[in-house]
Amino acid sequence: MPATLRLDKKVAIITGGASGIGLESALVFAGEGAHVVVADINVDAANRAVEIIKTEVQDAPKAIAVKCDVSKEDDIKNLVATAVETFGRLDVMFNNAGIMHPEDDNALNTSERIWDLTMNSSSANVKGVWWGCKYAIDAMRKNPGGSKGSIINTASFVAILGAATPQIAYTASKGAVLAMTRELAMVHAREGIRINSLCPGPLKTELLMKFLDTPEKKERRMVHIPMGRFGEAVEQARAAAFLASDDSSFITGTDFKVDGGISSCYVTPKGEQALAAPSNLAPKA
Repeated sequence: MPATLRLDKKVAIITGGASGIGLESALVFAGEGAHVVVADINVDAANRAVEIIKTEVQDAPKAIAVKCDVSKEDDIKNLVATAVETFGRLDVMFNNAGIMHPEDDNALNTSERIWDLTMNSSSANVKGVWWGCKYAIDAMRKNPGGSKGSIINTASFVAILGAATPQIAYTASKGAVLAMTRELAMVHAREGIRINSLCPGPLKTELLMKFLDTPEKKERRMVHIPMGRFGEAVEQARAAAFLASDDSSFITGTDFKVDGGISSCYVTPKGEQALAAPSNLAPKA
C-alpha cells in the first residue's frame, strides 16, 4: 500500500467491479485503503475479484462481493443497503457498469430493441446510473460524523465528440450520464456530496476489443489518439481514485476526461508513442 492512503477506511461501491475498469478500480481503491464492495451481475466473477484483492493488495482492507444487475432498481437498493449494513457508511459510489451492444450502429440501422436495451426501459447505462446516484445520495446523507461522499459516473469521450463510427444508442446514453451528473452535482453541492463523470477514451478492455473485432476497426480509431495507443483500465482506475479521494475536494460537476488527448485533438502528431502503457494490476486470466 502507499505510505499515504488517500481512501483510508472509506467505503466504496464499484458496479461492474469484476472486470475491466471496475476490477482495476477495486484493486486501486483497496490499495489506497478503502473497503470495497465489488458489485457485478456475475457474482462468481465478483467473488473472484474479491479473492484477487486479497491476493494482490498487501494488508488489504475488507472487500465483499454482491450480485447486482444495475438495470433493476431493487438490486441497486439492496446493494447500497448491504454496504451500509456491513460497513456502517458509504463514502464512494462508482457507477461504472454499462453495456455496449455490437448491433448498435447509426440512426438508420439501429433497431428499437437495441435502443431500448441501451437507453430506455431497464437500461444499465442510464437508469442504472440514476438509481445508483439515488440510493447512494440517500445513504451518504446519513453518514456518521458529518462526512458525506463522492459519486463517480462512467460516461465516455463519445458523448463529447462526434464520430463517424456510430454507436448511436451508446453515445446518447453516455450523453445522458453527463447531463444527469452535472445537474445532480449542482443540486447536492452544499450537502458535501460531490458528483463527477469519468470520460474514458478508447481502452484496451474486453468490452471494447469485442466491439473492435477487426484490425480495420482498431486502426480507424487508433489514428485519432494523440498518444498513439489505446488506454489501459488501470489508468481510469487511478483517475477514479483521485475523484473518490479528498484530493479532489473542490471538484464537482465535471466531465473528467482520461482519453489520451483525443477530445482536444485536431491533427495528431507524427512519430512513435513516447510513453508506454502501464501494466494493469489484475493478473491475466
